[in-house]
Amino acid sequence: MDEANIKARSAILVGLLAMLSLLPACQMTPQYGTEDPLYLSARQRQVWAVAPAINLSGEHEVDPLLQADLLYSQLQQVHGVTVIPVNRVVEVYAGLHLEKVQTPEQASLVCDLLGCDALVVPTITAYDPYNPPKLGGSIQVFRKPRGYARPENVDPRELARQAGMRATESLPTPQGQFLQAVGMFDAANGSVREKLDAYAHGRNDPAGPMGVKEYYVSMDRYCGFFYNAMISDVLKQIREQAIKHQSA
Repeated sequence: MDEANIKARSAILVGLLAMLSLLPACQMTPQYGTEDPLYLSARQRQVWAVAPAINLSGEHEVDPLLQADLLYSQLQQVHGVTVIPVNRVVEVYAGLHLEKVQTPEQASLVCDLLGCDALVVPTITAYDPYNPPKLGGSIQVFRKPRGYARPENVDPRELARQAGMRATESLPTPQGQFLQAVGMFDAANGSVREKLDAYAHGRNDPAGPMGVKEYYVSMDRYCGFFYNAMISDVLKQIREQAIKHQSA
C-alpha cells in the first residue's frame, strides 16, 4: 500500500472519530418544546379553579395574585384539566366576604358557585429571589364531594365561625377530597439543581444566551418550576388513590 493511500485512509478515520465524538453532544441537546407533559388520571375532564396565594413567608414582595397566575399557567399544561383563573375566584370570595378558604365546606361552596370540581390554593412559606433562588410552600387541592348540595341562605359569618373552630385542628381528608403537596426548593442544593435542569429540558431555548441559567435569575420562571413539581406530586396522589379504589 503506497503512502498516499495510507494518508487518505488515516484522514477518513480521523474524520469518523471526530463525528463520533460529537454524536453524544448532539443527542443531549434539548429540543425546544419537548418537555414531558402532565396528565390527570380521570375518566372525564375536570375543571379546577385557582385561588389567591396565601403568603406566610413574611416577604412583602410576594404577590398573591401573581403567584396564582403562575400556578394557573402550569395547570393549563395538564392534560385533562380546564382551569378557571384567579380573578373569578376573587369575585366569589368577595361575594362571600371571605379572605381565604380555611375549611373543606368553604372550598366546596366556592367550587359550587364557580361550577368547578376542585379549588387549588397555593401557599408561600419561604421566598428568596436572589441567585441562587429559594422557594418553599405548598398547594392544597380541595375537591368538591360528589352529590354536594349547596346550603340555602349561606351566612358568611357562619363560614368564618366554622373556620375558627377548625383553626386548631388538623385539616380533614374526607374520602380523599383534600390533597396537598409541600416542598422547599433551594437552588443552592445540588439535587434541586438536577431537578431544575430536567425541568428546563425542552422549556428553554437551547440556542438562547442564558439557557437554564435563566431560571436562576428570573423568579417567575423559578416559581413555575416549583409549581410544576407540586402539581406532579398531586397528580401522583390522584393516580395512587385511583389504583387503591380499583383494587378495593
